[in-house]
This record gives sequence, C-alpha cells and structure tokens, in this order.
Amino acid sequence: MMGTIGAPRGIKGDIRIKSFTEDPRDLAAYGSLWSADGSREFRVKVIGETKGQVIARIKGVADRNAAEALKGTDLYVPRDVLPPPEDDAFYHVDLIGLRAETTHGEFLGEVRAVFDHGAGDVLDLGGGPYKGLMVPFTLDAVPEVDLAGGKLIVDPPEGLLEPPDDDAKRDEDLG
Repeated sequence: MMGTIGAPRGIKGDIRIKSFTEDPRDLAAYGSLWSADGSREFRVKVIGETKGQVIARIKGVADRNAAEALKGTDLYVPRDVLPPPEDDAFYHVDLIGLRAETTHGEFLGEVRAVFDHGAGDVLDLGGGPYKGLMVPFTLDAVPEVDLAGGKLIVDPPEGLLEPPDDDAKRDEDLG
C-alpha cells in the first residue's frame, strides 16, 4: 500500500493523503495508483504537505463531494514498479505469511502483520503456541529471513516467550 486517501481540503477536490513512501512527496513518482481490487486508477499530482500528509489533486476529482467519496480508499501500485529493496530490507507484504521458528526450530506462528509505531517494525505472529506474540523486527531478534524458503528465524529476546508471572496471571483472571 502506498497511501490512504483522507479528508478533502477545500471545495475544488483537493485531497489529503497519508503517504507511506519514504519521502511522502514521492507518492506520485510511481505513476498511476490503483484501488485495492485494481478496478480504479488514480492519477495523482502532489501539490503540498500538511501535518504529515500530502495535499494532492486526482484527475477527474473536481469538487469536494467527489473528494469526500474517496475518503478511506487505499492506494496501491503494481509490484513491478517498485524498486528492489536494499540489502537486509524487506517489503512488509513479503514478510506476511512467513513461518516463524526459533533458532532451535520451535514453531512460533506465522507473520500476520507488520507494524511500525515509530520505534521500529514489529512482527505480529499468530497461529502458534503463544497468543498475541509480537517480535521486534531487528537483526538481533530476527537474524535470518528466508523469503524463498518461506520462513524467518527468531532469536527471542529474554522474557519474550515467558509465561506471565503469577501476579499478572491473577490480575488477568480478575479482568
């Protein structure tokens, strides 16, 4: 996903877009953007920035009502227009679905999502023996990613796989 259309700006169809590109203004540099199902094409021209979003014009969107109708639309590009990631860098979409194992071969689950809340990427693992397992996506915690083999190796930081202590468990039971 390259971005998400937000609220309109003004009455002439300008739109705020949350860009997920490294430089937010590069959103339009990839050519046409597409809806998730590929049924709608958006030709975007970035005209400014405000509060972490770009201000853009989309061809064919000429008024506030048309802009409002697009709010919440996620924007994508075909994979083949993206540059290959640098060494030891990965597109989040490539990590989703990978099997996660410890350095000792214990199955931890599969990557369900990748989050970045500002302090670095975190892998959300599901389907394994640990509920709600979140693993920091750092070289120390994930020393190996094998995209071709469909797995990644986790060297869990101390305490990551520990059951909650008795006090936490008791508090959890009390709700």
